[in-house]
Amino acid sequence: MSNLIPSFFGALVFYTSFKIPTSVPLNFERIARWLTLIGLLIAGLLGFVNFIFREVNLPVLTRSVLIVSLWIYFTGGFHLDGVMDTADGLAVLDPKRRLEVMKDSFTGAFGVMAAIIVLLIKTASLSELNGNSWLCLMMAASWGRWGQLMAIAFYPYLRETGKGALPKKSLVFPDDCFFGSIFTIVLITAQFFFTNHSWWLIFGTQLGCAIISLLTGFWFNQKLGGHTGDTYGATVEWSEALILCLLTIIFAK
Repeated sequence: MSNLIPSFFGALVFYTSFKIPTSVPLNFERIARWLTLIGLLIAGLLGFVNFIFREVNLPVLTRSVLIVSLWIYFTGGFHLDGVMDTADGLAVLDPKRRLEVMKDSFTGAFGVMAAIIVLLIKTASLSELNGNSWLCLMMAASWGRWGQLMAIAFYPYLRETGKGALPKKSLVFPDDCFFGSIFTIVLITAQFFFTNHSWWLIFGTQLGCAIISLLTGFWFNQKLGGHTGDTYGATVEWSEALILCLLTIIFAK
């Protein structure tokens, strides 16, 4: 219990671009358990900024572009970089060379195209979620990172080192998976109190988000035989984008 707070701040430093005072103790052990909560915090900030933009009558498309840009800024482009590297790697026909290509800092055409597609999906989806964007942001950012937590827990890590090695090695299964899943209760509660959805629709919405995030991590595992730090990031970004697509069906008016 004494390591919980330092571990949380360690996760915040590791997974976001937020600045933490140097006097705050940091612990980078078992940081993956905080992924779902970090998603909630990022989405909460984005939702607040989006509310301000709406109050000053900023057009919805412009607002969506700015929110997606802030989304990248808050994560330091950490996960989006994973999308690009993963796409470049998967574009290689020889499976044995994929990891080598993903490690290369050079971004190829497939990486650029993948990033553009993810950003376009997010921007278009948010433009359709005008009144409920704050809640949908919370669902996408939180469930997307829950999917990353599950990928860390269930699939082998394919490198000896790298940014993804520490979360994988220090994860305690199943304790950290259970701990990280608790924060999804916030999403269920928010949908119950702030929408007029039935319990069946609430259950279906949350289940759909969970399935998307699980299948995304599963797909990368099938393609590579495991995960790397890049595919962890790609799991988050693609899950977020696809979850937002799902939510346009449920929330868009």
